[in-house]
Amino acid sequence: MRPVRFVALGDSLTEGVGDRTAGGWRGWAALLAGSLGEQPARFTNLARSGARTCDVLEAQLTAALTLEPELVSVVVGVNDTLRQSFDIHAVDRRLDQVYAACTAQGAVLLTARLPDPGGVMGLPGALARPLARRQRAVNTVVHALSDRYGAVHLHAGEDDWVTDRAMWSVDRMHPGERGHRQLALRFRALLAERGLAAGPAPSPEPQSAAPAPGASLWWMVTAGTGWVARRCTDLLPQLLMLAADELRHRARGTSIRLDLRASASVSAALAPSYEVSGSRPAGSTRSPRRCAKRALRRAKATGTQWVRPTSTSTGNWWRRPAANARTS
Repeated sequence: MRPVRFVALGDSLTEGVGDRTAGGWRGWAALLAGSLGEQPARFTNLARSGARTCDVLEAQLTAALTLEPELVSVVVGVNDTLRQSFDIHAVDRRLDQVYAACTAQGAVLLTARLPDPGGVMGLPGALARPLARRQRAVNTVVHALSDRYGAVHLHAGEDDWVTDRAMWSVDRMHPGERGHRQLALRFRALLAERGLAAGPAPSPEPQSAAPAPGASLWWMVTAGTGWVARRCTDLLPQLLMLAADELRHRARGTSIRLDLRASASVSAALAPSYEVSGSRPAGSTRSPRRCAKRALRRAKATGTQWVRPTSTSTGNWWRRPAANARTS
């Protein structure tokens, strides 16, 4: 039986940053490739550090399709949230095209929900919450499109490993070797459930020594300062404005409006896909602002409370009647 052709698309997470070997970065995708069958998969990693959804669509996808893969991983979106130009409608449109092109060739698609970068990096709440809201939006889009295209979808953003410092590299943005091994193990378990992985599972234990105590400081002095400088140019001004808006709404007790606005934007972004698939009546798309205002008016009229998504939800904000609300 010939080995599977596996192609990985995405950003630095899939490139393997944080899991260094003698030959360079390795990462979860390379570890997974060795566990798909009796023979290691024919593996090509097209992921590149800093890639966004536009890079996957415009550069990586064409190269991937020429290889005629049987398995394609598309794990991307965090870098989109770290740019001033973030647009959930554009993210949805690009991923829809990428997923459609891969599955049209008969490839099995691997996708994942990811943790928000602000929480992973330990940013203050006012700065972390806007980034978390963006990542929830990306995760909701990925979840919905994964369901539509029948992808093997990993919920990697809610597991305990996210808060385990031992899973992360010195930069606090990428998994270390142990974290990459966990991702590979969890992807393999999902593939095995579908009968798509028959090789030996990768070991969960790292083979290299843990970073020295001063490694984090050295990273900040070298690579970290450049990363911070770039984000100060293309993200920080807008993030500060978002943080100020966050604090203002928090002081007024109206933070729910920001969440409703984000949820409405996701719904509007997904609406064209729903109309195509027939799961939403055509012509029902409304602007995000209008959706948010309508939801707020309905909440006030019915005594509805809005609660955060659970670990099993798709990332939207769900509602339930308040204790003193009238029920019919």
